[in-house]
Amino acid sequence: MELKHIFETVHGALEDENAAREKGLGLARNGIRLSANSIRAAHRGDREECHRLLAEAKEIISRAQEVLGPHPRIYHAGFLQDAEKEYTEACATAAMIEGDPLPMPDELGVGVAPYLNGLGEAVGEMRRHVLDLMRHNRLERGEELLGTMDDIYYLLASLDYPDAITRGLRRTNDMVRGVLERTRGDLTAAIRRDSLEKTIKELEEKLAGRDEQER
Repeated sequence: MELKHIFETVHGALEDENAAREKGLGLARNGIRLSANSIRAAHRGDREECHRLLAEAKEIISRAQEVLGPHPRIYHAGFLQDAEKEYTEACATAAMIEGDPLPMPDELGVGVAPYLNGLGEAVGEMRRHVLDLMRHNRLERGEELLGTMDDIYYLLASLDYPDAITRGLRRTNDMVRGVLERTRGDLTAAIRRDSLEKTIKELEEKLAGRDEQER
């Protein structure tokens, strides 16, 4: 039986898919790396470097989407969605630190499921930022960010769809809830401590003024 024509057909198709996979995988990994570096720059307060890296990550992820677009089976294998999630996390982290509105999925050019999981991951980065704010006694700003973190949690919790559609959003939101509870506890303790310190200082000043009058 002559099967040469079958071999040539399937071989060519698989070669194309494999080449696209290898190129797309490399691009996705690079996008993840750039997104992670942009988050570090955001925490350092280096806005220019953060946005430079985000722009580069967006371009690379867009290229990966173009490469994988003709191959749906590879496009939805997961590694591209991981890159989209990390990019969303980086953009959301930068926006919250800088006090800007959260970007929408179409602005970022990413799928809805990676976008939602990326928002959840950004809450973890916000815990780190809130702890930094607490060290600098910027408690009011910490409370503002805690409110945003709370809003993200309730947004994610309201989307009750199967994991096959949301790509594990329930698990992400379980993480978000834990981060939120710990951050709220830490911030509440810091606010109470700050209030107590102010009360003690006011009392000391009153006692010092009374002693001065008695003299």
